[in-house]
Amino acid sequence: MKRPKICASIVNNDLEAIRCVASMVDLYEVRIDLIGPEWKATASQLTRPWIACNRKSDEGGAWQGGEEERVAELLSALELGVGIIDIELSTENLKDIVARIKRAAQCLVSFHDLKITPSLNEMKALVRRQLAVGADIAKVVTTAQKFDDGISTLQLIQEFPGERIVSFAMGPLGAVSRLLCPLVGGEFIYAAIAPGREAASGQLTVSELRKIYRMIKE
Repeated sequence: MKRPKICASIVNNDLEAIRCVASMVDLYEVRIDLIGPEWKATASQLTRPWIACNRKSDEGGAWQGGEEERVAELLSALELGVGIIDIELSTENLKDIVARIKRAAQCLVSFHDLKITPSLNEMKALVRRQLAVGADIAKVVTTAQKFDDGISTLQLIQEFPGERIVSFAMGPLGAVSRLLCPLVGGEFIYAAIAPGREAASGQLTVSELRKIYRMIKE
């Protein structure tokens, strides 16, 4: 079994905590909306590939400015050598933005439902839309109201063999789907750098995930 890929979500500029998990992660997610103006200084210190994310407030983010400003701040990561940029499926002029991103980086097109988990068919339609606009990675994150919701998000991954998909459910009932995402073919899974530093509900820590994956391998 290949080592499951973990992406550590960076929510502040604690470089010491970031360095402590460096050997256990494959990449980082730099949450511009959570870190604030000093995010570029933090990103410049990273020793692993990283994803730039400036999450919209209606999809669970903390960005307070306007939409044009949000996208501009996100795209400024291209000047810093970012590997992947995360842009929401609901973003206006998405196709143009994706094309601009792909001139210098890979593009992850994301969708988040903060209330429910749509049906499998609805989620498949979302992934098709993401791939149609040029996503290198398609991400569908939902909220689990029941245990089966997490299973549906894992099924979604297997509906697109050969594509790079990240799919899981947030919340306590979705924790298992986070754990299993990279084990059933998901591209990677997100994890918190330390307890209390979660970027989303139900996020496990890097060390918790590595410990569990080690036990599964053994």
